[in-house]
Amino acid sequence: MASRQPDPVTAVHPRWWHFWQCERCDSPAAETRQRLLEAAFEEIHRVGFQAASLHRILRRTGVTKGALYHHFPSKLALGYAVVDELLGPYLEQRWLMPLRSATDPVEKLKLLLKKSAQLMKDEDVMLGCPLNNLAQEMAPVDEGFRTRIQGLFDAWRYGISAALSRGQASGQVRPDCDPGQAASVILATLEGCIGLAKTAQSMDLLRECGAGLLEYLDNLKPQQGA
Repeated sequence: MASRQPDPVTAVHPRWWHFWQCERCDSPAAETRQRLLEAAFEEIHRVGFQAASLHRILRRTGVTKGALYHHFPSKLALGYAVVDELLGPYLEQRWLMPLRSATDPVEKLKLLLKKSAQLMKDEDVMLGCPLNNLAQEMAPVDEGFRTRIQGLFDAWRYGISAALSRGQASGQVRPDCDPGQAASVILATLEGCIGLAKTAQSMDLLRECGAGLLEYLDNLKPQQGA
């Protein structure tokens, strides 16, 4: 019998950016690769890619330098793999899969936002969104990072837009709503809220901004009696 995957919406995790157990970690080499990726993610999230230290990543994992370079020929390759193999699958599990199966996209978006807010700790507010952090730091200076990050943001935006379009077809989203425009507003507001909270080091500001985003989502529903 196939193992049941955790529900990406309702499962309780200790960190906002939780990575599901590696399904391909069926060998010591694969497990080592995953440990390096997760340690690299933590390092990059805390200090940024350019200041990230391979020495600290090795010390955190107990992996040898030779094993690191066996899996990742350079620091840049390791950074790309963090985006491709951790952030991409995270986005798929946490956001895109639930949106594809949503019968009411507005309520699903509200639930996803509320669950994310519940999982966020003070440290997460202090560090900010790792995807947007990388976008701000690396998109202007490295094309490999830029195209990867743009691809994830495009997929995120499309996932929201497609869900809203289906909601229009089922009568759960206002017919005069532009799904693409609304998706851009939702994603930009979400990332902006996290960025403001990071700068102010304020969970209260994040909650205040998030409440405004939830109100915007409610306004996408058809008016009663219209």
